[in-house]
Amino acid sequence: MGLKEQLMQDYKDAMKNADAVKKETVNMVRAAIKQYEVDQRVELEDDADIVKIIKKQVKMRTDALADFAKAGRDDMLEGYQKEIDILKAYLPEEMGEEEIRAKVNEIAEKLGIEADMKNMGMLMKNAMAELKDKADGSAVNKAVKEFLSNK
Repeated sequence: MGLKEQLMQDYKDAMKNADAVKKETVNMVRAAIKQYEVDQRVELEDDADIVKIIKKQVKMRTDALADFAKAGRDDMLEGYQKEIDILKAYLPEEMGEEEIRAKVNEIAEKLGIEADMKNMGMLMKNAMAELKDKADGSAVNKAVKEFLSNK
């Protein structure tokens, strides 16, 4: 079963179980997918494209968490955190920090990149090309900066 079908099934299950948060969250993702399909005039069948849309939804909510924390909106924090948890269930498992660091070191060694900040662009480009669907971009950036600053 593809992600689209899984989302539809989970939407139906959430309605049957009267799980309002899950129903709204899944429906919002389904709407984002439909909007993308209409805007791009394509029919998304590939799960990788759907994962990108879900990641974008997670990022939007994660960014909003910081704003809610500043504003003292604990009620919104809790709701958005639940939505993020629901959405992350549809995403593939991401690499941990240690795995990312090891991979960045391996890429740098393979390319002969020395620990100097002027090599940031080249290392970041190659690391993201290899890890784009397996790791968060900010975690890769952090690992690259750590590697380059260890002279």
